Amino acid sequence: MTAERGPRRRPQTFGGVVYLVVLAIAGTGLAFTAGGAWRTGVSWVGAGLLVAAAARLVLSEHGAGMLRVRRKIPDVLMLVVAGIALLVLAVIVPDQPVH
Repeated sequence: MTAERGPRRRPQTFGGVVYLVVLAIAGTGLAFTAGGAWRTGVSWVGAGLLVAAAARLVLSEHGAGMLRVRRKIPDVLMLVVAGIALLVLAVIVPDQPVH
């Protein structure tokens, strides 16, 4: 007879820890955006995606955990493109006049 344990609540890989860090960065960015500092918020989300891309690039397939969606190169490319696009967006959108 074996004793069954409940589901484990902690990440099983280092990639899982990075995933939680990226979620925290994105959540911080969303909080800034909701507070009215949209450029800062979008920059945080973009930076979080670049952190995820770097982690996905250096971690093994197994070690990437929840960062792994597809093969390594498509994952990294999508994260880099999205992260850079958000950072560029935060820089190039002109200020809007307040009415």
